Amino acid sequence: MDKYLIVGLGVFGKELARNLIEMGKEVIAVDRRIDLIEEIQDEVTLALKLDATDERALQSIGADEIDVAIVCIGEHFESNLLAAVNLKQLGAKKVIARASDNIQERILKAVNVDMVISPEVEAAEKLSYQLVYKGLVDVSYIGGDTIMAKVVTPKAFEDKNLLDIQLRSKYNLNLVSVHTPRVDEGGKKLPPLINNSPGADTVLKKGDILVMVGSNKNLKKLADLD
Repeated sequence: MDKYLIVGLGVFGKELARNLIEMGKEVIAVDRRIDLIEEIQDEVTLALKLDATDERALQSIGADEIDVAIVCIGEHFESNLLAAVNLKQLGAKKVIARASDNIQERILKAVNVDMVISPEVEAAEKLSYQLVYKGLVDVSYIGGDTIMAKVVTPKAFEDKNLLDIQLRSKYNLNLVSVHTPRVDEGGKKLPPLINNSPGADTVLKKGDILVMVGSNKNLKKLADLD
């Protein structure tokens, strides 16, 4: 089982730790503040009061055995940077670090952090998409200009099959799956029906959620159909 280390237990760090635990992963959560440790200690594999800028402290928890370390100290970039550098030097297999702006991102990449995340920037981008393009339910950046998005079936596609719509040839988009909402007799929401292998004869219905991968530009074109 992969072992994850979360450094920094602000809102982002705590939610990330909880999500990973729900997915069945082993999670070690560390922070300088004991009150934050106490909040999550019963939910994760191990929670420790620890200063991740101290190389010896990280050695004591077996940093070289960590598969993925996520450093998300939001308030103090110097601490964030030093913790990430320490983890790289100690042999953590993959180190992910949080950046609040472009300058921090460049610095982290310069010290060879494996991946840089910007939760505030990504949240703002997602919200702007949802505000402007009403059909977009969710947006996730995969890399570069490539996006994965959940899109409510445009009216122009309703009751048509994928052969007629020609998503790939006309819009240069790849359809990953189709989620069809369901409710019971009392109107209570049920888990959606998920078609992970949509074929040419798959007919799209009103309210279906299309999970697609493509460029920023092409997804915007699709969202503009409504």
